[in-house]
Amino acid sequence: MNMNSSEAKGNRLLIVEDDIALADVMQAFLEQEGYRVTVLHSGEEAVQVISEQQPDLVILDWMLPGRDGLDICRAVKGQSLQRILMLTAKDDVLDQIIGLETGADDYLVKPVQPRLLLARVRALLRRSLTEPEPTDDGLTFGQLSIQPKNRQVIWQGEWLELTTNEFDLLWLLASHAGQVLNRDDILAALRGIGYDGLDRSVDLRISRLRKKLSDDPHQPQRIKTIWGKGYLFAPDCWDETAP
Repeated sequence: MNMNSSEAKGNRLLIVEDDIALADVMQAFLEQEGYRVTVLHSGEEAVQVISEQQPDLVILDWMLPGRDGLDICRAVKGQSLQRILMLTAKDDVLDQIIGLETGADDYLVKPVQPRLLLARVRALLRRSLTEPEPTDDGLTFGQLSIQPKNRQVIWQGEWLELTTNEFDLLWLLASHAGQVLNRDDILAALRGIGYDGLDRSVDLRISRLRKKLSDDPHQPQRIKTIWGKGYLFAPDCWDETAP
C-alpha cells in the first residue's frame, strides 16, 4: 500500500461512471490507496446517494445515462460541501470552464491516468487554504460581508448568490486583502495545481465576481488587475458610494 495511504483512511469516495471497466479500474486503484469507494453506473440515483451518504469526494462523469454530470452538480452543490471531480471526454477549454462554473471543483480529461487521478483526489481532499473555518467570524469591508459559517455573502444589504467556486475565490482574495495573488497562487489554492499559462478559469471567475459586485469591468476598483502580477482585493473600496 502507498506510504500516503494513512491520509486516505476514513475518506469516502463516490464514483459515478457508466463505463464499467473504467469505474472498476478507478475503484480498485483508489481502494488500494486506502479510500472507501462506492460506485454508481447511472446518474439517476446519484443525487439521492450523495445526499444520503455525504461522501467526502465525488468523481463524476460528465456524460451519464439518465442524468448528466452537470445536472447532478447543480443539484448537489447547494446542499452539501463535498468536493466534485468531473471526468470529461471533452478537451475544449470552454467546456471545462462550464463544468467548473456549474459546481465542479476540478476536472480530468479522459483517458484517466490513475496516478494523476490520485494526485487530484489528494489535492481536493487536502485543500484547506480557502476553506472557511466553521465559526461565526467573518470578513467585512464596507457594504460587503462574507460569513464563512454558512458561506453567505451580503452585498449592499442583499444576499449575493455565488457558486461554490466563486465563494472560494472571493474568500481567498478577501482573506489576502491588499495583497497581489497571481494565477499560480489562486489555482494552487482553489484546485491544488499550478498555472499552465493557458487556463482561463480564474479570469472568468474574476469577471463574474466583478459583475455581481458592481465592479466596473473596464476600470475595476474593488478587485483590481495588477498587470503582469495578478489580482488584488482592495479593502477600502466597498462602501456604497464606490464606483
